[in-house]
Amino acid sequence: MTYDLALADRSYSSWSLRGWLLFEKFNIPVRTRFARLYTEAFPAMMADFAPARTVPALRTPGGTVIPESLAIAEELASRHPDAGLLPADPTKRAVARALMAEMHAGFTALRSACPMNMRVSYQGFEPDEAVQKDLRRLEEIWAWAREATGSEGPWLCGDYCAADAFFAPVAARVAGYGLKIAPAAQSYVEAHLADPAFRRWRAMGLVDGEPQAFYKRDFALVPWPGPTPLPARAVAGSEAENSACPYSGKPVTHVLELDGRRFGFCNAFCRDKTVADAEAWPAFLDLYHS
Repeated sequence: MTYDLALADRSYSSWSLRGWLLFEKFNIPVRTRFARLYTEAFPAMMADFAPARTVPALRTPGGTVIPESLAIAEELASRHPDAGLLPADPTKRAVARALMAEMHAGFTALRSACPMNMRVSYQGFEPDEAVQKDLRRLEEIWAWAREATGSEGPWLCGDYCAADAFFAPVAARVAGYGLKIAPAAQSYVEAHLADPAFRRWRAMGLVDGEPQAFYKRDFALVPWPGPTPLPARAVAGSEAENSACPYSGKPVTHVLELDGRRFGFCNAFCRDKTVADAEAWPAFLDLYHS
């Protein structure tokens, strides 16, 4: 048996992003279930994960349901002590736990004013005093974490850990609303935007159903500030260099074109998530560079 994880819209559900990263970044096998927010499918899915009321919700191989991201992270760290969800060093681990707890419980002004929408990046949003206060607090605790742990890389406590997964949606909000933060904090945000797992989640979200009207805001659009995707495009037909999908191994039915070459996939979603950000997918890059 493996874990079962309930998630919602990739572009909009910040807590789903956190839950997914706890598995994706630490190579823990999981079976995911998705339901769109504001549809009948969502409460129907959650009924299978009672007593959880929202996502992410985890069912362990033994059948126990764990609601809440913080509980999921701590339980996974206990069950998989060598995976790296929490640092082995006691000081770094304590800092990571403090960061996770504050993110889980705080920053309500930022969350309310800037709901995550990974499909767009706006200009013209003016944060109020409460949001500004949250941004200054982020700058403060991120700087404190680096100093306390001696982190010299892009992440807060040395190697990427669960605390970084908890702040990934904050990076999406900074990018999506053009929020102004100090240079050191901005560098941390940019590390998330460039992270391949973050890019894979966003790429899937870009082609994961129609936009949710609830998250639309009336600001001018600007290009997403993360890495520029390769110029891939979907094309008709099934003729391709490869006969099997690089992800599933199934026969090719859908094709993209990149640099004058044709690459095939087993369905439209596999193709379109690759079109959205080809460099985010190691299996495709192996094929592309072969």
